[in-house]
Amino acid sequence: MSGNHLFGLIRKHMPGNPAEARFCELPDGRVYTYQDVLDVSGRFANVLVELGVKPGDRVAVQVPKSIEALMLYLGAVRAGAVFLPLNTAYTRNEIAYFLKDAEPAVFVADPKRADEMRDVAGECGVPQFETLGVWRKPGAGETDAGTGGTLAAAGLAASPGFTDVPRAKDDLAAILYTSGTTGRSKGAMLTHECLASNAEALVEHWQFTSEDVLIHGLPIFHTHGLFVATNTILLAGGSMIFLPGFNAETFIELLPRATSMMGVPTFYTRLLQRPELNHELVKNMRLFVSGSAPLSAETHKEWSERTGHAILERYGMTETNMNTSNPYDGERRPGTVGMALPGVSLRIANPETGEVLKQGDVGVIEVKGPNVFKGYWRNPEKTAEEFRGDRFFITGDLAFIDDDGYVHIVGRAKDLVISGGFNVYPAEVEAEIDALPGVAESAVIGLPHADFGEGVTAVVAPRPGADLSEESIRSALETALAKYKVPKRVFVVDSLPRNTMGKIQKNVLRETYKDTYSEDAA
Repeated sequence: MSGNHLFGLIRKHMPGNPAEARFCELPDGRVYTYQDVLDVSGRFANVLVELGVKPGDRVAVQVPKSIEALMLYLGAVRAGAVFLPLNTAYTRNEIAYFLKDAEPAVFVADPKRADEMRDVAGECGVPQFETLGVWRKPGAGETDAGTGGTLAAAGLAASPGFTDVPRAKDDLAAILYTSGTTGRSKGAMLTHECLASNAEALVEHWQFTSEDVLIHGLPIFHTHGLFVATNTILLAGGSMIFLPGFNAETFIELLPRATSMMGVPTFYTRLLQRPELNHELVKNMRLFVSGSAPLSAETHKEWSERTGHAILERYGMTETNMNTSNPYDGERRPGTVGMALPGVSLRIANPETGEVLKQGDVGVIEVKGPNVFKGYWRNPEKTAEEFRGDRFFITGDLAFIDDDGYVHIVGRAKDLVISGGFNVYPAEVEAEIDALPGVAESAVIGLPHADFGEGVTAVVAPRPGADLSEESIRSALETALAKYKVPKRVFVVDSLPRNTMGKIQKNVLRETYKDTYSEDAA
């Protein structure tokens, strides 16, 4: 083994004079050069090693989006650790599950939640607990990094020089938690090669260069914002305008200064509501990418008319990063996710038998390539279930390939709901609802929503004599679940529809409530 595979590739593609080359611009006016990337990630790598982190150890992180958090990711990679980002909306109970399952060597939390999360870390047996907010040097009379937290203070005192820990292609770089519609979340193990190969493919396919300026308004606790956006820019030697989140007014102000944007459909629907959006505003832009949820053909058409740009839609998932993309040069076909990326093999198969289907037939998408994850963390049984004998991964997404080779996704085999770009697993929400007093049973479905792609919706049957309301159920769930998992609407009914086998017919519920979020119903 020689070198750190992922970070070695990042080093290789850095601009010739890193001290002069801009990596990102921050809302507070700070500018990070590529030399800053090396120095700050080196400081964090040194701190992690001092905390006892060894190659292969997990570093769990639940902090607000910041450049410091991004540098911690790179520092963890350089230290040979396995980076484990956690959604900032997760509750105490949800965090406890991840800490017990992943057994990290370090848990890094938001300073504002320090007391609560320190207790959770202690209960779960995590050896080291740290906090990280916004990095800044201490002012006059100060001895720490203020809101920066303990890890920032330690980083300011650490050396920027660090010799990267050797890591091979097959070594783990990150774990991202996902799940199906049954059971608890599973940790998808992503290797250095998974992340490196996918970023290389995207740089090539989307034609990113050192001249690109990307508006980054995505979260960095999942694939889209952390790996697709950030790794692609790093391997192109380009730069970012790094924002804490999405704000339509801010994006409108920044679009004239950028060349590219990555977002979820919600970004585009909200920007289309702004009267300032027109051809002139985006004349310097060359690429708009959408993913993490289906983009409607109507949004695609309206965006093209308003801006002169066709949104490029692609398809990926936690376990694989990106699998397909509409072409950069060529027709970006609405309602499709394009073709397989370079290095990725894709086929449509019978979900039950694995038989490869002919073109035009609907079946499950199966993929194989260096982008595909290694398996589920400490779950060999589930890993074996999700791979065919020839190592094709069964995605669970149903699709067909048209005569021109474009992939059309028609549904999800396991009823996954994607709302605002976030995965919501019905079984988890149903379990919380069913545990509430007076609830007999529930069904959680996704319904078409113009802003979020799909709106999480619950249909609940009460026990005899129970007095349930939409308000009381939603209120109870807000303390148990992350905000994006809480149903936007709750319908209380006498009973849920079932088939002859006794299974709840979610297809009937989707049809019954399909217009819940339409403009006419609003």
